[in-house]
Amino acid sequence: MFWKFLRDEHGATAIEYSLIAGFIALAIIYAVGMTGQRLVELFESLLPALSR
Repeated sequence: MFWKFLRDEHGATAIEYSLIAGFIALAIIYAVGMTGQRLVELFESLLPALSR
């Protein structure tokens, strides 16, 4: 019975898709965070030029 459990692949596809979706979500969160941080730096660098 234990060997049958180890050979059973039912549900493995759902787990694989979940892992892929998780990694994609992490990549999107990282990219959005880095873009937001760069925009903040850009606007902070423009403030002295605008206050003249």
